[in-house]
Amino acid sequence: MTNRGTLLSAAAVLVSAVPVAAWGLLGQQNSGELPASQLDYAFQPLGVPDGLDTVLGVVALVLAGAGATLLVRASRSGGMDKRWWGVLVPLVMAGLLVGLGWRVLTAGVIGANIGAGLVIVFGGPVVAGLLLWALGRGVWLANHRPGHRPGHRPGGDNRGGQWTGFAPRGA
Repeated sequence: MTNRGTLLSAAAVLVSAVPVAAWGLLGQQNSGELPASQLDYAFQPLGVPDGLDTVLGVVALVLAGAGATLLVRASRSGGMDKRWWGVLVPLVMAGLLVGLGWRVLTAGVIGANIGAGLVIVFGGPVVAGLLLWALGRGVWLANHRPGHRPGHRPGGDNRGGQWTGFAPRGA
């Protein structure tokens, strides 16, 4: 059985490793027609030596796989509430989009980088929506534990809609 700290660490590793894996495994997307010094960039790529980005991507992919494996096992054995996947999956998808989007934003091109504009216009709101969904779902799950009803008093008087937290005056 895994403890809460281990699950939280596995989730943090999964969510943080996915964008690095996507970025590293995709590789620099420069136009092949000119040398890198003559290309136009919407944003300058990170100054990572050739080949190191791939190594970082592979290491991040292994870490993401290990985190996901631990979380899936805990979820199947009952050590993790399966509803938390509604938080993790949007975070992983947002990380994937950020990793891939960064490669598009830093691609060396001849002239305008239309893909960078599309990533900003469409990818930005999608990532923001995924993050907001994950935040909202996480807050909701943290406040609504299974078998727990807000306002419910075990063995007490539970009339008048008190389990919802709203009750008519005098109830």
